[in-house]
Amino acid sequence: MPVFSPSDPSGHALAPLECARLPPDLDGRHGLNRAIGVRAQIAADHDIDAIKAWLARFVESQATFDSYRKEAERLLLWAAVELGKPLSSLTHEDILAYQRFLADPQPAARWVMRGRKVARAEPDWRPFAGPLSPASRRQAFVILNTLFAWLVTAGYLAGNPLSLSRQRARKAKPRVTRYLEDDLWRALKHSVEAMPRNTAREQEHHARVRWLISLLYLMGLRISELVGNPMGGFFKRRDRDGRERWWLAITGKGNKERLLPATAELMAELARYRQHYDLPALPYPHEPTPLLLPIGGLRRPMTRGGVHLIVKQVFENAIDHLTSSGEPRERAAERLRQASAHWLRHTAGSHMMDGHVDLRYVRDNLGHESISTTSQYLHADDDDRHRATESGLKMNW
Repeated sequence: MPVFSPSDPSGHALAPLECARLPPDLDGRHGLNRAIGVRAQIAADHDIDAIKAWLARFVESQATFDSYRKEAERLLLWAAVELGKPLSSLTHEDILAYQRFLADPQPAARWVMRGRKVARAEPDWRPFAGPLSPASRRQAFVILNTLFAWLVTAGYLAGNPLSLSRQRARKAKPRVTRYLEDDLWRALKHSVEAMPRNTAREQEHHARVRWLISLLYLMGLRISELVGNPMGGFFKRRDRDGRERWWLAITGKGNKERLLPATAELMAELARYRQHYDLPALPYPHEPTPLLLPIGGLRRPMTRGGVHLIVKQVFENAIDHLTSSGEPRERAAERLRQASAHWLRHTAGSHMMDGHVDLRYVRDNLGHESISTTSQYLHADDDDRHRATESGLKMNW
């Protein structure tokens, strides 16, 4: 069947969306849910092209594009392989069956990655890394609902099979729990400082990890923001009291710009990191050097996957530095195993609140609301935000 990788005639390896080829009875040209008598707003004749038309709206945000492509791809392949149906013939009952499938993708040899994650072009690529958690399943259906609703609006589909799903009442957002408590935060910092530094490579790796953790915490950055912005975004301005303060201009989620206070502690960490590459202590305006560099001196951005792996290893190392014992240690270790880079962002927000930083400044630092000012239009409120962040958020290596 053409949805499988040509290099694996056994049918165990599926082809990703950009390589998948479906026969006429599965490509959706004659799907039972295709709109009839409606002037379509897209030129797509079959399901893959329709999905690509939908994905084209998100090419400016790589993280969003990857996430949306993943969910559409999984459903398309599942429908063709497991049901023998095109995506444009799926019914509400099919969607309920897919929901159960996400909780346990079987057969695993066909659907689940073996061992480490591999590139999409590799024969060992699979659509899943394992069963999806309830939260991931909910997110998948939010994305698929967006896909189906758009295809209906575009005149490609007659109806949205997800629209019959039970609508849950909107609940108040729960309190943030994905952050590092004080003992876990101390263990993480201790583990970084205990990293081996016997060789030049180990010294460079330690410097990179220390700078990475400093950036994620002191700036509350998302990993997509960290890998997508250069050091040339740092700039300094004189505040109303005549003191020069450093800022970082980044392009973040939704392709929106925001300004982040760069504390004296962060700028010292930046200078410390740059010395490993024989760079001047401070970057020049619009310098293209990425915020984080690969080992070996290459001046190119790291991938989001590469940064995630480093952070996960830091959390694993921190387990050995827990000071608690017995059951408390096991609970703490499990928290660290669950943690991700985003936990450092939540930890920063929590610590700013504990440091009595104004809620408005916390909001702006974390980018929960975009800014429209530029470097030459910094106002008194921005100066206050910088001072509050400086006093309320510290690494204390």
